[in-house]
Order: sequence, then C-alpha cells, then structure tokens
Amino acid sequence: MELHDEIRIEAPREQVYAALNDTEVLKASIPGCEELVRTSEDELEAKVTLKVGPVKARFKGNVTLDRSGAPERFALSGQGSGGAAGFAKGGADVVLEEIGPSETLLRYDARADVGGKLAQLGNRLISGTAKKLSAQFFDNFARQVGAEVHQDDA
Repeated sequence: MELHDEIRIEAPREQVYAALNDTEVLKASIPGCEELVRTSEDELEAKVTLKVGPVKARFKGNVTLDRSGAPERFALSGQGSGGAAGFAKGGADVVLEEIGPSETLLRYDARADVGGKLAQLGNRLISGTAKKLSAQFFDNFARQVGAEVHQDDA
C-alpha cells in the first residue's frame, strides 16, 4: 500500500524539521500513541493502540530515521507487531519545501505492508484506515507546530 500527500504548515522549515524530531510533538500527533521513546539518536520505540475495522490491537514497534538530506528531506522506516492482530512494516520519504519565510510545504510518500489478521481485513479497509490515520497525524502535527509558532510570537 502506498500513500502520498502534502500539507502546508505555518512555520519555517527549520521549525517543522525540529518538530519532526521532537518526541513530545510526535507523541501528541500520532493517533493512539501511548509511549514514544528515543532509544538512540536515529531510533525511536513506540507503543500505539489502533482499531482497524473490527480488530483492535496494541502495537509495539521501532522507527529508524535517515537524516542524511536534512533539513530539506529525510526518510524513516519502521516495523511493529500487534501480537495476534499481525504486523506492519514500512517507511516514508519526507520533503520539506520552504514557501516564504514562515510557511513550509511538507510532502510525503509512504509505503506499508501488513500481515496476520490485519491483512485478512482487505486492502480497501486497510488503505482507508491508513489514509485516515495519516490525515489525523498531519492535522495534529500542523496544530502542534502552529501552536509553537504562535506561542513564540506572544
């Protein structure tokens, strides 16, 4: 499954990039995130509870960041296990494009694979849920970063 989208964020690119590396901002942005811990400079560990159709599961997973193109671009990859519900693995390429001094266009291309009970739910349900969760994440993230920008202006 693949997802592509873009979102405008009212903040300079450096601030958006910093927020994408801030575990507190990410934890508040990820739907169902219970815990997000940095285990090394480029690795995070997360616990997330999600409901996909009739299947509700608590996933534990790892994410690895590749910041070699930062702050213009970076990549991430990860995998998680939800016990009997199955597993998910995937990654994303993120591009941060400056649109003037105080706005950033965030574009991403993501891909994911699922297995176990989750894979049995069907591609349409999985894809719809992934799109919904992705939209929730970026809406939450844009609000978090926007709140930081407005707080800095005060």
